[in-house]
Amino acid sequence: DVERSRGLGDVYKRQIENRLQWLSEQFGRDTFTRRAVILPTNDFFPDPMDGSESSVRKLLDQVCRYMDVNPDDVVVEFFTNKNEMWLVNDDGKYLPTGAAGLYDERSDKTIIHIETSEMSNLSNLVGTMAHELAHLRLMGERRVTGYEYDNELLTDLTALFHGFGIFLGNSPRNWDSQYSTWPGTKLKRPEYMTLPMFAYALAHTAWFRDQMKPDWLPFLSFDLKPAFKQGIRYLMETKDSTFSPENRG
Repeated sequence: DVERSRGLGDVYKRQIENRLQWLSEQFGRDTFTRRAVILPTNDFFPDPMDGSESSVRKLLDQVCRYMDVNPDDVVVEFFTNKNEMWLVNDDGKYLPTGAAGLYDERSDKTIIHIETSEMSNLSNLVGTMAHELAHLRLMGERRVTGYEYDNELLTDLTALFHGFGIFLGNSPRNWDSQYSTWPGTKLKRPEYMTLPMFAYALAHTAWFRDQMKPDWLPFLSFDLKPAFKQGIRYLMETKDSTFSPENRG
């Protein structure tokens, strides 16, 4: 119903604003406001990507640098998910049967496991790498424990904070079957960021740069673009956000 939708929208709004503020305190506001938004272009990824393990390694090294991670501290390993069954829960919602990437912290190295089917899709591969490296920046650097209720949401937002919002927002890995509830409410909470959440966070990226139509707008997917336009128009007109260019608290 309308009341429930409004309540969920308010929860999403507060979540994005509060966590963007928290990330700015952790990594510095300039990381969000001054760095380029990473695009799937040769300017950002000049090395050819042919799906080989060596080309994937070069790609990971580049993503590491954008995420402020030393590539020498990260090992990449590949696995194949042989489970191709489609499972459903009691509500008839599809359940994911495998992961595109996995974060594995060891005493001396961080291992990023990449599913081999991802190796032929540059956009998905970069998004997966950025997400797993965000785990390193958060859990690996002891900024969080990994047991927070919004662990994966925060991880997605951390990748966006470092410039990878387009890669993740164009194909959010959000499944209805993974919804639980927001703490203290009966409102459904996604495990990963949804398209509207990515749109609102990206709208902040443009707002902080005073860009109603940023040059990266054409790179947004068909579904993401209208949601982003709605978000940036709202912020430009109302300035209604606790995380704003004026508020440096």
